Amino acid sequence: MKKNIFIALMFLSEMIAAHAQSSSQKIYPVNYSEVTITDAFWKPKMETVATATIDACVNYTQNKTGRIRNFEKAAQHSGKHEGIYYDDSDVYKAIEAIAYSLKNHPNAALEKNTDKWIDKIAAAQLPDGYLNTYYELTDINKRWTDMEKHEDYCAGHLIEAGIAYYNTTGKDKLLKTAIRFADHIDSVFHQQNRPWVSGHQEIELALMKLYHHTKNKKYLELSDWFLKQRGHGNGKGVIWDQWKDPDYCQDGLPVKDQRKITGHAVRAMYLYTGAADVAAVTNDAGYITAMDSIWQDVVFHHMYITGGIGAQGKNEGFGRPYDLPNESAYCETCASVGMVFWNQRMNMLSGNAKYIDVLERSLYNGALDGLSLSGDRFFYGNPLASGGGYARSEWFGTACCPSNIARLVSSVGNYIYASSANAVWINLFVGSNTVVQQGKNNIALAMETGYPWKGNVKLTVSPSKKSLFEVRLRIPGWLTTPAPGDLYHYAEQQNDQPVIMVNGEKTAYIINNGYAVIKRNWKKGDVVTMELPMKVQRILSNAEVKQNTSRVALQYGPMLYCIEGEKDGLKSGNIILPGSTIFETDYDASLLGGVNTIRFDAPVVAVGSNGLSVSTSTQKITAIPYYTWNNRGANDMQVWLPVSIQKISINE
Repeated sequence: MKKNIFIALMFLSEMIAAHAQSSSQKIYPVNYSEVTITDAFWKPKMETVATATIDACVNYTQNKTGRIRNFEKAAQHSGKHEGIYYDDSDVYKAIEAIAYSLKNHPNAALEKNTDKWIDKIAAAQLPDGYLNTYYELTDINKRWTDMEKHEDYCAGHLIEAGIAYYNTTGKDKLLKTAIRFADHIDSVFHQQNRPWVSGHQEIELALMKLYHHTKNKKYLELSDWFLKQRGHGNGKGVIWDQWKDPDYCQDGLPVKDQRKITGHAVRAMYLYTGAADVAAVTNDAGYITAMDSIWQDVVFHHMYITGGIGAQGKNEGFGRPYDLPNESAYCETCASVGMVFWNQRMNMLSGNAKYIDVLERSLYNGALDGLSLSGDRFFYGNPLASGGGYARSEWFGTACCPSNIARLVSSVGNYIYASSANAVWINLFVGSNTVVQQGKNNIALAMETGYPWKGNVKLTVSPSKKSLFEVRLRIPGWLTTPAPGDLYHYAEQQNDQPVIMVNGEKTAYIINNGYAVIKRNWKKGDVVTMELPMKVQRILSNAEVKQNTSRVALQYGPMLYCIEGEKDGLKSGNIILPGSTIFETDYDASLLGGVNTIRFDAPVVAVGSNGLSVSTSTQKITAIPYYTWNNRGANDMQVWLPVSIQKISINE
């Protein structure tokens, strides 16, 4: 009996050690499941996603394509695989989006239908934990032979879906299925040190999510193992054997030796999200140096003013530094979603607000543009100019973007708050409430704001007991510069500072890494207010960005604006924006779901029917937020406007 007790205690101590969190991480984002969104800007968008967008995802996943049928066939061990080899991932991303949506928009019928999907997914899993309908329905003997076939990519999205669904519903069937698959991967690769380079990264960040959820160090170590596989010439598959281009999936150098951005934008973002997450936990200097250098290369040399990345369609990714064409800009929606992921992890790693500045830019502009106001049309790529022939689509053959933007909008609660040992952090200004736990003290936070149309922020801080801690409010980088780095700058120097008060009185604070730090003994009902000065800003590009020479863009708060041509013949590319232009802003509740517009008088060029005569006339122009364009038809559009008649042509 004593021997059995001793064995049981030994087993228990091993389990505790395996699950102990030996982490260097200091900042922890508050999970979406702990945040209730009340925001006038985001809540309606989340409701649209909860109905129209998710309905579209469910319809195409369950009815119009064979994605769910593939799992049914795999469970029966018979039938032909339908679709593309990576289509399992779209099912998982749809479930993840549904999970996030159910938090703020409960739907019993949707949850019941999702439970049925999960039953079919679990039934398709093999006894050893492997789960991939493509190989199960083609040739299971070929599994884990082609690194580009997205097996681990699909596994990563399964893990993310399992965690999200558990966090919202408390149901763990999908999570257990995901853990079994993760354990299978660990036994096949990590435990045997069998070389494997993921052709489409995702598994790395997903394993880190699993580590944070379970506190099991095995998943941290497995994520790190995947990162360390890159750059050693071990890749096998079309990328390496046919294309001869390991840089396409960031496999040219070991991750810790990488300093420049290369290849496919989405794959890069997912890889570096995982690497930054590992670095946040382990404090690994090699990853930290690499992440800092690559981030600077992206933001200083390759990022559009919208926060979009990936200029080229040919590789869905990065080209030469400063080569940022507008009409042919690829800027995949998924890449902007990835920028949100990566920059959040970089903030976790550093506590620096500059990463949230980029996250916010990508979120409000480059990513949100991918979704129509109706919620059922999507952009795959997001150009910054159009001659009128570009429009959102109902669906895509490769359908990664619809479910990706759905899960991002539904999970915006993930990015608002964070906590550390002695501070609560306010990263995004979104009307919401949550409770942050610090030791035995529960700190209730409630935010009200008119953001992004107005600069008023009100935060009510209510600890369960009076205590000393810091409230760290991000001071948006757009107050002084449109984006970190040397790619863009304001035409007029700006150095506005917010007015911050506590309980109606101006308060002392210090600025640390872009945050206003207010340290005091907080009591229940303390109110912090912040007023952010907002005005129209003209943005200029670095001279190296030849496509934007003698052109300007307009920004108001975090929002980029564009001119969209009307059906009365006005062409956005024929509008000139002189430096003397006077702007007026106005909120129009009846326009595009309710937006701030920028109105101004500007010269408009008209070319005679003979193509030789040119005339100008002054007209009243209305600029709209970039994310709202193409919701009134496939009109022409410009972000970068010429300042002189010499630049009147759609800019490439």
